[in-house]
Amino acid sequence: MRESYLDRRLNVREDIKTPIRVRIGKSAILEELGESENLSEKGILFATDSVIPVGTALEILLKMPDEWLYSGHVVRVEPRTSPRRRFGVAVQFDRYQASSGSEAGSK
Repeated sequence: MRESYLDRRLNVREDIKTPIRVRIGKSAILEELGESENLSEKGILFATDSVIPVGTALEILLKMPDEWLYSGHVVRVEPRTSPRRRFGVAVQFDRYQASSGSEAGSK
């Protein structure tokens, strides 16, 4: 019997819906707005209107309540039926830091 993707998750995902800013690579110009759907220690699933290919390096600014900057890469993209956002993008975190600039951790 085949194990589903959801059953293989090792980290608990919390349903956190909040606006986020997503930067493609390290470019200050290519910034997208999105909304988080869920978050874990190792990654995030967010909704956006943009197609972001698997493997793309991203920086995600998330406020909870302090601002944190996460760096990671896209591991999955899913079409959505929601009228607000058309795609779900799953990102695996590589590192994170407080937005003040001091690095807090890496994977």
